[in-house]
Amino acid sequence: MKKVEVVAAVIMNQNEILVVQRGKNKYSYISEKFEFPGGKMEEEETREDAIKREVLEELKMTIVPLKELITVEYEYPDFYLTMHAFLCSTESRDLELTEHIDYKWLAKDKLMGLDWAAADVPIVEMLMKA
Repeated sequence: MKKVEVVAAVIMNQNEILVVQRGKNKYSYISEKFEFPGGKMEEEETREDAIKREVLEELKMTIVPLKELITVEYEYPDFYLTMHAFLCSTESRDLELTEHIDYKWLAKDKLMGLDWAAADVPIVEMLMKA
């Protein structure tokens, strides 16, 4: 089974968290699901550098990684995912969607109401307890 290692950003601003919605995907189980922005790490790239680069590429947004929150291991039907989630801050809510179809800034207590990609659910659950 293919193994994928990624980073994800839990971006906070004004006590709200940024979430993004994936576009249509060949894998129905992640198509149009909500997730935390991020993506694959490049060779010899630190997790912090990867998350800054991915968010800049996907959202045209500058972030500051503050601390690593959780590492999620999840087996989807077609690949095995290791996802390192970071708490991040940003000075500006300005963004431009380059890969996603929607985004929302939500208070923590509103996160559970979304249709999440399965691997992101443990991050949401951890945030709800914090």
